[in-house]
Amino acid sequence: MDKYQEMRVFTSVVDTGSFVAAAAELAMSKASVSRYMSDLEARLGVRLMRRTTRKLSLTDEGAVFLARCREILAGIDESEAEISTRAVSASGLLKVSVPVSFGLKHLAPLWSDFLAAHPGLSLDVHLEDRVVDLVGEGFDIAIRIARLPDSSLVSRKIATTRLIVCAAPEYLRRRGTPQHPSELAQHDVIGYSLLSMGDQWNFTGAEGPVSVRVRPRFWTNNGNTSVAAAVRGAGIDLQPTFLIEQELSSGQLIEILPRYRSLELGIYAVYPTRKFVLPKVRAWLDFVAKAFAGADWNTPSARRAP
Repeated sequence: MDKYQEMRVFTSVVDTGSFVAAAAELAMSKASVSRYMSDLEARLGVRLMRRTTRKLSLTDEGAVFLARCREILAGIDESEAEISTRAVSASGLLKVSVPVSFGLKHLAPLWSDFLAAHPGLSLDVHLEDRVVDLVGEGFDIAIRIARLPDSSLVSRKIATTRLIVCAAPEYLRRRGTPQHPSELAQHDVIGYSLLSMGDQWNFTGAEGPVSVRVRPRFWTNNGNTSVAAAVRGAGIDLQPTFLIEQELSSGQLIEILPRYRSLELGIYAVYPTRKFVLPKVRAWLDFVAKAFAGADWNTPSARRAP
């Protein structure tokens, strides 16, 4: 009993519309196609197709079974393609898009190691804080930091980060330490212009969701610039833990409002398709996943404001 061949024959008969055409497509005899169909229906105990002298049509059971057959056959093809591509060495040009701050802080030290591990590859790395069109702009892969990956793309989660409120000790001595998110409205705030929340900062605390509209004195579209301004006492900042863990550890910045949680974000490697993943893309996916396997940016900071 060859269930795989039975499914291939069944889907071919449906797609071509006749036993004769299916036989030609599969390089089989019409008698063999007919036998596979009869054996399949006998084994399942249901009629999958209605046969007349003019046409074939699916029964309700046949329609359900066809959908499952297509899914299974596609999975088999995908698995074979994946194994085949793994056997080929990664080579050619890999074009990658990464966010500026994450790219500078965490990926810049890795590119040379990746090239050393894959002598047949070359890199074209773009640092930009915009969502590129991977297919339209010819990118092989991108790093995205978001709550959810783009549903039109395939993604692999490589780490997580969360947004926390922080400020320099000098600023807190001068202006006081907020005890509730609502107090942020009376403080100097550094605004990140690409933040999805804009100037409406959202938190979750013991009393539930809390939202406050802040009034930034300083706006920037770059996280590194925002952090540098916060360290110099320009105001209160809301930044991801991957960007400020060193400043928190050194005491240059202090986490405030630790009892209120803001957004938690996934860091994803995204690429256009799961089917026929190129060896160069798979090489980068495996490399970056291993590089960030131990990343822990969400451990609560020991340097918190009282």
